[in-house]
Amino acid sequence: MNHFAAPIAEQIWDMKYRLKSADGTVIDETLEHTWRRIAKDLACVEKEPSKWEQKFYNALKGFKFLPAGRITAGAGAKRKVTLFNCFVMGTIPDDMGGIFEMLKEAALTMQQGGGIGYDFSTIRPKGAPVHGVAADASGPLSFMDVWDSMCRTILSAGSRRGAMMATLSCDHPDIEDFVEAKSDAERLRMFNVSVLITDAFMTAVKADSDWDLKFEGIVYKKVSALKLWNQIMKSTYDFAEPGVIFIDRINQANNLNYCETIAATNPCGEQPLPPYGACLLGSINLARLVENPFEDNAKLDEKLLTDLVSTAVRMMDNAVDASNFPLEAQQQEAHSKRRIGLGVTGLADALLMVGAKYGSPIAIELTEKWLHRIAREAYLTSVNLSKEKGPFPLFDADSFLASGTMMKMDKDVCDAISKNGIRNALLTSIAPTGTISLFAGNVSSGIEPVFAYAYNRKVLQKDGSRIEEEVIDYAVQMWRDKFGDKELPEYFVNAQTLPPIAHVKMQAAAQKWVDSAISKTINCPEDISFEEFKKVYLQAFETGCKGCTTYRPNAVTGSVLSVSETSKANLEADNGADVIYMSEPLDRPQSLEGRTYKLKWPDSEHAIYLTVNDVLLNGNRRPFEVFVNSKNMEHFAWTVALTRMISAVFRRGGDVSFVVEELKAVFDPRGGAWINGKYIPSILAAIGGVIEKHLIDTGFLAGEGLGLKEDPRAKVIGLGDVKPCPNCNQYELRMIEGCMTCVSCGHSKCG
Repeated sequence: MNHFAAPIAEQIWDMKYRLKSADGTVIDETLEHTWRRIAKDLACVEKEPSKWEQKFYNALKGFKFLPAGRITAGAGAKRKVTLFNCFVMGTIPDDMGGIFEMLKEAALTMQQGGGIGYDFSTIRPKGAPVHGVAADASGPLSFMDVWDSMCRTILSAGSRRGAMMATLSCDHPDIEDFVEAKSDAERLRMFNVSVLITDAFMTAVKADSDWDLKFEGIVYKKVSALKLWNQIMKSTYDFAEPGVIFIDRINQANNLNYCETIAATNPCGEQPLPPYGACLLGSINLARLVENPFEDNAKLDEKLLTDLVSTAVRMMDNAVDASNFPLEAQQQEAHSKRRIGLGVTGLADALLMVGAKYGSPIAIELTEKWLHRIAREAYLTSVNLSKEKGPFPLFDADSFLASGTMMKMDKDVCDAISKNGIRNALLTSIAPTGTISLFAGNVSSGIEPVFAYAYNRKVLQKDGSRIEEEVIDYAVQMWRDKFGDKELPEYFVNAQTLPPIAHVKMQAAAQKWVDSAISKTINCPEDISFEEFKKVYLQAFETGCKGCTTYRPNAVTGSVLSVSETSKANLEADNGADVIYMSEPLDRPQSLEGRTYKLKWPDSEHAIYLTVNDVLLNGNRRPFEVFVNSKNMEHFAWTVALTRMISAVFRRGGDVSFVVEELKAVFDPRGGAWINGKYIPSILAAIGGVIEKHLIDTGFLAGEGLGLKEDPRAKVIGLGDVKPCPNCNQYELRMIEGCMTCVSCGHSKCG
């Protein structure tokens, strides 16, 4: 039986989650074998493994419960990998030995497949005295550069680079440099960066008062709080980073605030964690739980939801015991608190199926209702597990129930916890689900709106060719299957059309019943004003969000995947290069501007006519194609080949000045010729010289023998730092919940 709702789902399973031996021999023969492998491994810690194995299998079957990628790929694999997605490393000591010990721990964690977060606020600022060696400190950013280099080197869990989050407190003396760090396109590429925003700072911003930048009680500088806030906002507006974490709110709400202090999150931000904290992730697929979709009586099957949550919590609690850990400290932290992060995916699709427009009052109401039910059932299940297996070791009833989160919880749930304890200190989180949402048939990811109803992806064939296939949103495909070509209703909205405030409202609604945090990206239109952009973050703070991340396409960050039906060139910016190249040739416009040059070679009876046509990109002229014509048939074959090859290179974009240099370097063994007082070694060299003159005249080159007149990233292409997928090298990366996800192969650094 084929369980896959779309071809992309099967491809992702085969590539990422299907168990194979080291030589590529298939072990999971079918998807059922994968589900069975996971269910068996997570049931093995039970007193009655066979009973729970079948129940776990039933939850997995049909993509109703989606464990995160670490669990799906690693459970039962008999490999030394962790099932935990998220880690925050230990507190970084303010000394050289401790700093590099932390670096080693980070490398070991990445090697087993964990994304990591670090708070760099504990490192003294740049210029501070280092006593005993008569030197000045280099500051936290210099050590972040070291971490960044390490992450580029360590391959995470055998297939992908690690992901990191760096945080810095809003009162650290180096905060201004930290905020501006991502303005350098080549710096800190392996990090997400976020500022830890305190309530006191937001009060100072609103009052436009001074703000002390200090370290260990010493004030290094006074700044305007509002000016610093605007600096943070401007960097985020221009470069999509830093993110903002409302750290006081996180600590106040934390069920464990009596025994831990949080100062960092995992790379995607949905898991605020203490030093050595770790968390498992999994998602209930709401898109699979809707009865009578698109009908007047459409509704979520809440009984099925309740049963599914109960089973999922038990599975994830078992995973705490089934998992390996890179470090002993991480194991101790996980076992002492038994933190899990149960979330959702397919929310937007489920809302569409019941006729609710994302961001509307009814959608907000349903989101709160569904997530309240999930939270309630998760806590009650954990209470029952506590009665059966015991509470988490650090449980203290009075302190636990006094936290900000528990003060909002239903009274009967609190009473049950007070009487019986609770197995898991925290239970809910909403993670990026980029890859697993594709695995489940391209359901909408996390609590994000539908990104696009459909898009084309290129699929590599066995013979090396590529074909295009349409990838359709799960709900849209269901609509098509049910109603054919009938027009989509008005409540079908996507990320491209929603106002930012709709995103904020949905995040705030979900946060009410999520005890950890939420990874979500608020899509902003490119032309949003800076003042309106700032209001998004203030709205997030005022409505109870624990953090805020936005994405605004611009010339620096680049655009997310285009949802246009027309083919557009995507761009590559190699991490080690200064030039952007196009992955596909540009389509030829109906008309082009060009110039024709006459070239007379002394030994040839007929002149050569060279035509160079240009294309305008973002107001800049660049070469697009070349034609060489001559009556001399001796030249016919190579002139045709030459023009085709040069034109192909031009259409791929980037710094094509090398074409000139390569042609000018060709020597004819029969000898060259003197033209206009210069020795030209061959006809090809002469053609190269003509092309060079054209490129100089049109402003593309700075001068003869010189390179580009302008930075090609900023002027010639002007579309920013768009990277290829590190897994398949296609330029199909899309921003999903703060994580770039490849819609060609499903790769995501967030799992």
